[in-house]
Amino acid sequence: MKKLLLLSICLGVFQLLFAQDKDAVLQALRVDVVYLASDLLQGRESGKKGEALASQYIAARFGEIGLQPMGSDGGWFHSFDFQYNMNPHATSGGESRSGKNVVGYIDNGAANTVVIGAHYDHLGMGMPGSSLHSGDPAIHNGADDNASGVSSLLYLAGYLKNSMAKNNNYLFIAFSGEELGLIGSKKYVENSTIDLKMVNYMLNMDMVGRLNEEKVLAVNGAGTSPVWKDELAKINVGGIKVKTSDSGIGPSDHTSFYLADIPVLHFFTGQHSDYHKPSDDSELVNYDGLYEVSQLIAQLIENLDDDGKIEFTKTKDEQQQAASFKVTLGVMPDYVYDGEGMRIDAVLDDRPAKKAGLEKGDIVMQIGDVEVKTIYDYMEGLSKFKKGDKAKVKVKRKNKVIEREVEF
Repeated sequence: MKKLLLLSICLGVFQLLFAQDKDAVLQALRVDVVYLASDLLQGRESGKKGEALASQYIAARFGEIGLQPMGSDGGWFHSFDFQYNMNPHATSGGESRSGKNVVGYIDNGAANTVVIGAHYDHLGMGMPGSSLHSGDPAIHNGADDNASGVSSLLYLAGYLKNSMAKNNNYLFIAFSGEELGLIGSKKYVENSTIDLKMVNYMLNMDMVGRLNEEKVLAVNGAGTSPVWKDELAKINVGGIKVKTSDSGIGPSDHTSFYLADIPVLHFFTGQHSDYHKPSDDSELVNYDGLYEVSQLIAQLIENLDDDGKIEFTKTKDEQQQAASFKVTLGVMPDYVYDGEGMRIDAVLDDRPAKKAGLEKGDIVMQIGDVEVKTIYDYMEGLSKFKKGDKAKVKVKRKNKVIEREVEF
């Protein structure tokens, strides 16, 4: 009864959304994130009770907005079976589970359809091989990853339901199974509820809740269509600075659509020290930034409304271009940093960087003999070493260059 009451209260808030008043929209974004990242949902692990509660909430929100159900069951859900294995590297065996993508549609009677997606599953109590949390099992609420993306998805559904941009249909998909290897999006592409030949392009929001003070938004997949970079350059929302990368391959659900020869973009506000930890909670989300990112995406969609079906181009897989390496510095790179070098977003405990005295905000300028100008140079530098080796690492801290010896 309490769950039904909470759901009805949440849905009542969203009547305000359609007025497009900023305060009302911010409140709606916050309510979505707070509910999806609450302990009640137990980390939204695929195939578990928390995932089912989240899927019901998203389906109810789709209905409130006025979307048409477009699941494989005649309703909102596109269900799929998969094998869950405690050993993430196992190739057989495991526990049989069923997951649910949640699918809603705006039918404008158009020839082409834009797919807008975000994954809603997360790590439950911390799945083996997936969590950076080293303590006792604890609920991983996943506010940024990826309640933020689902909140943006729901905002865009309400926005486009009332938009004059009617030259595309819109398919909204909340994916499950992303944390287990893009399972839900792969299953959807294999057994879609619309003809994929009708798909114009796919937009994916994964971790869009931590826009930083520099207001840098990473947009991946910008090489998958010749229109992307020019169109993104035309948009100015809230002073956001767009940093693009070309590859259509990445660790999120847009990859499944890119591999089906569909232009894609992945929107990402950057990694942080709470990534894949129980501390990724709703009070840490930058709601103003989430609103501005969502507005930027809405503007992009409207700007493309009269352009027909955009051209698809294949890209080089930048991840495969990166050098392989056997050691780690024990830091999280700042993927939205657009200066020279590799800026450290977080330093992990008991790892080489921590022991050497490196800090969050340090910019790695050199590893051994390799000068670091980009994250790929950083990977190239790591590839020169093996466990037990020592290396001189130069970092820029504020306006001073310092040198530390790191033992891998």
